[in-house]
Amino acid sequence: MGAFRPFLYGVILLAIAVLGAPLQAQAQQSQSLPQARIVVIGEGSVSVAPDYAQITCGVSTKAKTAKEATDANSKAMSAVTAALLSSGIEQKDIQTTRFSVQPVYVQPPNAEAKLSGFTVTNQVGVTIRQIAKLGDILDRLLTAGATDIGNIEFLRAEPSKALDQARQAAIADARRKAEIYARASDLALGRVAWITEDAAHAPPMPFGGMRAAVAAAPVPVAAGEDTLQVRITVGFDIAP
Repeated sequence: MGAFRPFLYGVILLAIAVLGAPLQAQAQQSQSLPQARIVVIGEGSVSVAPDYAQITCGVSTKAKTAKEATDANSKAMSAVTAALLSSGIEQKDIQTTRFSVQPVYVQPPNAEAKLSGFTVTNQVGVTIRQIAKLGDILDRLLTAGATDIGNIEFLRAEPSKALDQARQAAIADARRKAEIYARASDLALGRVAWITEDAAHAPPMPFGGMRAAVAAAPVPVAAGEDTLQVRITVGFDIAP
């Protein structure tokens, strides 16, 4: 009997393993099955008018010496800054973005390059909070002697409020699509299980650069409207 007891224990353990294998496989299979859901993409957009603009403007001067080029540039930039201030732009909305002094060389035929002078460039970024005055400000800058004007962008100070409207429209669009799929599949749409939002939306509207060649005519500027977009992915449960 003592020799038979280990053999009996082995038979019992083998039976447990054989009977437990299907149960374990069934449990793993039930865990791996995805939960039934309807997943759709919702899109929403809203058109808004910009409420301020940003531009860059400045002066480039050239002279035989660095001092002469710098002095000429400083004088010209003083006139440009005065034109901005007289247009109602506050000093805090004017910020230097670039200042450089570069040597200029000429390359005669069959000879070494020679220093011919220096170029000084001074540029400022300007925030214009009264868009209606933008055309007049550009005209004044050109008249004051600005040689580089460009990178004009129309922006919104608080785009979050407009984006919230687009988000509501995106949710409504997602639910509409999910209900169509549910009805077509003879299913009952359940609660929203999860939502993810694509962080990308419409960038600021760029406006082409301007040069001094347009100074002969008033500068026409159309701010137009910007379209803010929201794209989301929504997962809906299937109701029992």
